[in-house]
Amino acid sequence: MTEPASSEPAPLLSVVIPVHDEADSIGPLLAEIVAVLRPLLAFEIIVIDDGSRDATSARLGECRLAMPELRILRHAACSGQSAALCSGIDAARADWIVTLDGDGQNDPADIPRLLAARDRAVESGHADDRQTDHGQRTAIGLVCGWRIHRLDPASKRLASRIANAVRRRMLHDDSPDTGCGLKLIERRAFLALPRFDHMHRYLPALIRRAGRRTLDIPVGHRPRVVGRSKYGNWQRAWVGLFDLIGVAWLIRRTLRPHVEEVPPP
Repeated sequence: MTEPASSEPAPLLSVVIPVHDEADSIGPLLAEIVAVLRPLLAFEIIVIDDGSRDATSARLGECRLAMPELRILRHAACSGQSAALCSGIDAARADWIVTLDGDGQNDPADIPRLLAARDRAVESGHADDRQTDHGQRTAIGLVCGWRIHRLDPASKRLASRIANAVRRRMLHDDSPDTGCGLKLIERRAFLALPRFDHMHRYLPALIRRAGRRTLDIPVGHRPRVVGRSKYGNWQRAWVGLFDLIGVAWLIRRTLRPHVEEVPPP
């Protein structure tokens, strides 16, 4: 894993967006992100073009002319959303990462809310009322968007509700909506996670497995206006079942002893 080389000061926030065949949605989404973040802080946007076969690459080239914050990575072949997230976060220069889906359904106006929630958790010293097995509070590693009012088709909402219920029962991650693409994650915490296809759906459980804290914040959700979903309900269900079993096994086999250094006499 290589750290990005740059002589410029590191930004305070990296926005990572995986895209595959999103030529019609990526331009307006990037414009919204820039409008929200430019008045607030120094940032970069990293878009990972995951082997798109439409005009996504050309649209990104056009956007970069007006957006010096934009960096573009490209996978030669479609490798999946998790692989694209990993590529983007590997290349990111900020300590904290915001992730969004490239279809425009996540609202960039919610990014400041995630940042404010993280800051409140840091200032108060904890993200919620729980402690570790050893009575110590741990640092927050992830703030998740929670789509309370989803604007997807009814079949997709039902499938997601069932999947979330099964996942919570098996993994005890207490997250109401792991499928929301809008998340704020500490880069160092992400880099320590095991990597596998579809890992992005289990970030709350994986972050907690690593001993970090998570927080869920209500965010907006918008209907898809252009393009089409890359996942079907049955595809999600079958793949998710095998992933869920694997993640549950991984959590049960985790070793995380409490270590204290003995001071010299």
